[in-house]
Amino acid sequence: MLRGHRATPRRSSGSERIFEDDARRLWCAGHAITPRGSDAVVFTCLSDAREAVRAVALDVAVPLTETGTGELRVLLDAAPRLGKL
Repeated sequence: MLRGHRATPRRSSGSERIFEDDARRLWCAGHAITPRGSDAVVFTCLSDAREAVRAVALDVAVPLTETGTGELRVLLDAAPRLGKL
């Protein structure tokens, strides 16, 4: 890894899901692999760029295409905001 370069989770294409939160903001949820190889869901706000990217590690695989909006909102609420290291 390059010095000063921030590692970002690698997303797998084709597994993204768009949904609205309780405040009617539009979010994209996508699977990612962390630098340590564990599974995570990364949340990016599409309707408000001021919202920080969030991510949460998962113990089991969650098929986002089959996950309900309510479940995605719960995961989003549990996901901490990612900041600069």
